[in-house]
Amino acid sequence: MKLLKKFEKSGHFLFLILTSFLFFILRLPSLFEPLWYGDEGIYQVLGTSLNHGKLLYKEIFDNKPPLLYWLYSFFHSDQFSIRLMSLIFGVFSVWVFFLLSKKLFKDSKNIPYLTTIIFALLFALPTLEGNIANAENFMLLPILASAFLITNQKRFFAAGLLLGIAFLFKIVAVFDLAAFFVFSLILNFNSLKKEVKLLPFAVGFILPIFFVVLFFIFKNSFIDFVKAIFISNISYVGYGNRIGSLPILMFIKLILLGTFIYFIFKKRHVIGHSSLFILIWFAFSLFNAFFSQRPYTHYLLVLIPSLSLMVGLILFDKKYQKFTFVIFLAALLIIAKGFGIPRFDKSIKYYQNFTSFLMGGKTMDSYQRFFDHKTPADYEMARFIKPKLSKNDTVFVWGNNAQLYQLLGVVAPTKYVVAYHILNYKDGAISTKSALETKKPKFIVILPNEGQIPFALTNYSLKIDINKASIYERAF
Repeated sequence: MKLLKKFEKSGHFLFLILTSFLFFILRLPSLFEPLWYGDEGIYQVLGTSLNHGKLLYKEIFDNKPPLLYWLYSFFHSDQFSIRLMSLIFGVFSVWVFFLLSKKLFKDSKNIPYLTTIIFALLFALPTLEGNIANAENFMLLPILASAFLITNQKRFFAAGLLLGIAFLFKIVAVFDLAAFFVFSLILNFNSLKKEVKLLPFAVGFILPIFFVVLFFIFKNSFIDFVKAIFISNISYVGYGNRIGSLPILMFIKLILLGTFIYFIFKKRHVIGHSSLFILIWFAFSLFNAFFSQRPYTHYLLVLIPSLSLMVGLILFDKKYQKFTFVIFLAALLIIAKGFGIPRFDKSIKYYQNFTSFLMGGKTMDSYQRFFDHKTPADYEMARFIKPKLSKNDTVFVWGNNAQLYQLLGVVAPTKYVVAYHILNYKDGAISTKSALETKKPKFIVILPNEGQIPFALTNYSLKIDINKASIYERAF
């Protein structure tokens, strides 16, 4: 309440209300998108499976920490509810980012407004896939709250706790932990109190992870948890960074990051605290975005806060303005090379598609096809199959459109729910074959362009082809 009164008196409140409203309007169409995005489809399957008693990682699999799947489970994998929660997280992120920017640029009247608008736009628009309910959408809020506490150099335990929660959404939050730890270490390098400050920070980070570990130990699935979260991600990251048989690209990125941090350390006496924090966080965030060496657009979401602050820093720190601008420009070129130049025309077409559909200028089929040309076929298959299912029937989908399970309202019969998981994990084919023999799904859907299904279709007969997808029904 005191904070709100302070905002009202200073005029910040009106700015935040207007920015929040803009954010809401830009994100509003995301609440009415069809089920089309593959990763969300997997999260929906896991959320539904958890609600039906399946054990995470042991009986139903994906390779992220559990908090995202528990969130989907809490909202019964309903896309509207999850997207609405993502929108709410986004609005709060805007408010916390403004507080952080005000702290860092306390001697400037206008820079916090500018950086907050940049952050809000980049996070709200679909250009960087802010419209999708991925882990990044939820982890930014606790990361920003932690950053605010760290820049104030107090409540280290709470700052660590928030990062621990972010880590349980996605493990790359460890790079924000590293950035804030390095900042605090450099800032307090000549102080005997640094150990006292940083110990609660580490304890806070570990605490929520510790309770999650206890949960999986109690569920007798700790080994499955470790394999999914750590071991599978090591191979995932290693593959993208490999040249020949060695992760050469990872070594190069680590050397570049280490060199930059060493340079900042040597300049710590002449660089202001705000500049020190932003430069260190930006370096780690850039490393984070390129960590897996895969050009998935939503990976850039973790870069938005520090990128927005870098714009403010160029205007704020006149002494090192050229240096900061060169770093910023080089980073933009690296991002453009690695991820492609962001297509803001994609956002324009996105809102045109929504407006046209809302006003009756587009059919449902055309509206859905905008997101993915396969989406109308998914809905058509669901309309064909769903009326033929009894309460305890299930379906197996050979392909990577996990959202089809959600459209059908069934629990996936297998541990691995998409073809690339089944093919990439050693136990994928064996466990899937065993599950199919045990569960005997009423329908098997073979999606086009997914390769030959590696399982026998004994007792199944082709019922219909829909847009090159084959639907087989069990004879008995």
